[in-house]
Amino acid sequence: MPEIGILGGSFNPPHRGHLALARDARDELGLERVLLMPLHTPAHKHGGEDPGPAHRLAMSRLAAETQPGVEASALEIERGGPSYTADTLSAIHAGDPEDELTFIVGADTALTLPGWRRPETVLALARLAVASRPGSDGGQVLDALAQIPIAAAPGAPHTRPEVVFLSMAPIEASSSLARERLAAGQPVSDLLDPAVERYIREHGLYGARS
Repeated sequence: MPEIGILGGSFNPPHRGHLALARDARDELGLERVLLMPLHTPAHKHGGEDPGPAHRLAMSRLAAETQPGVEASALEIERGGPSYTADTLSAIHAGDPEDELTFIVGADTALTLPGWRRPETVLALARLAVASRPGSDGGQVLDALAQIPIAAAPGAPHTRPEVVFLSMAPIEASSSLARERLAAGQPVSDLLDPAVERYIREHGLYGARS
């Protein structure tokens, strides 16, 4: 059965850390492909200049072009409104019930999962692949996930959620740092794929100049 990874986020803009995480999950877990899933509207947090979902999707597609087995998905953007992972995984499962899904997150994000909308559905529909983050460890993540009731995927028995911890080292890159450097006219080649940087400068996003 196809094994599909989903890496969600605002991708505002997508940076090299996102791509490294997608590649590592693909290789370490033997995934057929990883979907970069830019959200339409943040459901849990707001922050930083947002050029809009169309630009973030375009940048995500450019970032994925040079990464074999990685592609951008417009599912959440086309759906519109606040983006909830439970809804997204449900839609993917309904479209291809035979696919094995893996939801890829950083440990810091995994710790917040009990406060998400229908977190039991997230864990029922997908394996959770967790990347290490400074200040968060595997024990903390498992303790947080233990707060979530066990649910079953459609047609499946109730089982404990599957959690795997990725071995990749944390990467010092963030969208907020990229935005700050672009606005200040500082180099971002260590943070952004060249095609993404060109797109940003061509469209004058984040205060960048062409």
